[in-house]
Amino acid sequence: MADTRRWFWLGGVVLLCAFVWLLHPILTPFLVALLLAYLFDPLVDRLEKAGLSRTWGVVAVFALFTLIFTTLMLVLVPLLARQLFRLYELAPQMLDWLQHTALPWAQSKFGLSEGFWKFDKLKAAISEHMGQTSDIVGVVLSQATASGLALIGWLANLVLIPVVSFYLLRDWDLMMAKIRSLLPRDREERVVELAGECHEVLGAFVRGQLLVMVALGVIYASGLMLVGLELGLLIGLIAGLAAIVPYMGFVIGIGAALIAGLFQFGGDLYPMLGIVAVFMVGQALEGMVLTPLLVGDRIGLHPVAVIFAILAGGELFGFTGVLLALPVAAVIMVLVRHVHDLYKDSEMYSGEDEPQL
Repeated sequence: MADTRRWFWLGGVVLLCAFVWLLHPILTPFLVALLLAYLFDPLVDRLEKAGLSRTWGVVAVFALFTLIFTTLMLVLVPLLARQLFRLYELAPQMLDWLQHTALPWAQSKFGLSEGFWKFDKLKAAISEHMGQTSDIVGVVLSQATASGLALIGWLANLVLIPVVSFYLLRDWDLMMAKIRSLLPRDREERVVELAGECHEVLGAFVRGQLLVMVALGVIYASGLMLVGLELGLLIGLIAGLAAIVPYMGFVIGIGAALIAGLFQFGGDLYPMLGIVAVFMVGQALEGMVLTPLLVGDRIGLHPVAVIFAILAGGELFGFTGVLLALPVAAVIMVLVRHVHDLYKDSEMYSGEDEPQL
């Protein structure tokens, strides 16, 4: 009987993996909706405790999220578009600066040959490309109209995500109760315990780390714009996104900001010190305020596990795999931790059943 049950669960896992593999091209909007429902469920629960019905709580959360998202899009999209276009214009000038200022200095310091760096072909290719595509909006529209079916699919997903999120969030507690009722009675307590640990890991990482990323993006972008860096908003947001892995946002952000600062400010010391100060303040706030307040001391995902999970998920399933990567990694980490505990408590580890020699 025990063997039959094991084969049953193994077959269920195999079928689930096959289901994800076969349908992953259409799973993206459902996974995004599931992630949004998971993130906003605690807020809806608080509104329920405050006296609102579940449906009106979901409506209130969606209205607040829509207002914040629309405001950010109206403010950030034009600014980012201008900075991206500015970066597009500055690319040949930056290559000139690298070729005639930065690289000769590196050659004189490290004794490199004059033909070691070759930027003429790259600079010519970028300049030619810019001459052909002066209107970015036109390029985007031409690409969109050339692939009308893909555009229709993208718009359908954009409409589908909030609809699916609404129904998942409204019926979240009912679905969780239904899933729990289907668990084998003798395994319910253990499965609920494992699910609670997975929820704790995901809560510590997804909710906590995402808030840390947003906060760091705001800090970096605001600070760099105050310093006067032309590409401050773009670099700050990229550094905030890269903060999904601890210290990666700091390294990428300060590196890109210093290069952009050297190109823009030349040898002026004070703006460069301002750039360094922005990232040092951001790093200090992350370690002393943001991470303890938003993530806490719960055991989240190890940075190496985060990098591997995202790369492996993207390689296997594309964008769908990236969405699945962190939840699957959290479940695997919790299961590995329990297998480790079982092994430490087993006779195999203690060697009690081995014959005496």
